[in-house]
Amino acid sequence: MTTPRLDQPRELRRTLLPRPHYDPESFGRLSERIARFLGTARFLVYMTAFVAVWIGWNVLAPPALRFDEYPFIFLTLMLSLQASYAAPLILLAQNRQDDRDRVQYEQDRARNDRTIADTEYLTREIAGLRLAISEVATRDFLRSELQQMIRELDGERKESHSTLS
Repeated sequence: MTTPRLDQPRELRRTLLPRPHYDPESFGRLSERIARFLGTARFLVYMTAFVAVWIGWNVLAPPALRFDEYPFIFLTLMLSLQASYAAPLILLAQNRQDDRDRVQYEQDRARNDRTIADTEYLTREIAGLRLAISEVATRDFLRSELQQMIRELDGERKESHSTLS
């Protein structure tokens, strides 16, 4: 037998049995549905009724029909099994929700950055328009200039009439 060399990767072992394949997205959606159900009052009512019926049956039924005598070891095993599956499913659902929240946060941040950039652009444009408008002749300015010209023309006309007469 040769000693393994640490500077080279191991050879892939071929297995006779195929590895199970599952769709992580489908499994994640299923785990979220289960986790959502586990967090409802309906689940608590169902679980309470199940435990009450279990204990009631194993206390009140004839001894020949009882299948889990006090201290209800099988019931404890069933509840432990349920908890051992529920905890990882809940954690998986929380991780998926965290991922969705992170994506939503990034999208909100990008949208906020775009809004800030648009607002700054519009602010610059408004400032530019204000500067441009201050250089443009306004209606009041034109009226005052026209009125001044009319007065000057009236004054020149009166002077020309007075010099002719």
